[in-house]
Amino acid sequence: MSHWAKVENGIVTQITVGNNNDPAGDEGYSWLINNLGGTWIKTSYNAKIRKNFAGIGYTYDPIRDAFISPKPFSSWILNEETCQWEAPVPMPTDGDRYRWNEETNSWDVVG
Repeated sequence: MSHWAKVENGIVTQITVGNNNDPAGDEGYSWLINNLGGTWIKTSYNAKIRKNFAGIGYTYDPIRDAFISPKPFSSWILNEETCQWEAPVPMPTDGDRYRWNEETNSWDVVG
């Protein structure tokens, strides 16, 4: 099985699963192009390609060859290696549950 993301204007609009049994190539990709058209980019659940598994609303960055989730908060910074968003302050690891507070740029204990 192979997973594919349809990308329109740089944004993922659809995810589908294709058959990948053709030893000469990727018949799933061929079927998508021949039947649905558009731009389809392979994605991977285990992030072996393109940094992250694509999701609806994600951006595909062709320069980084990566799928990037929507930015969760304006203060968060993109980790260039993982292409994942990170808070400007690391979340505490003391065992409590935390939620990001964008107004204070800090982590608040939940509950």
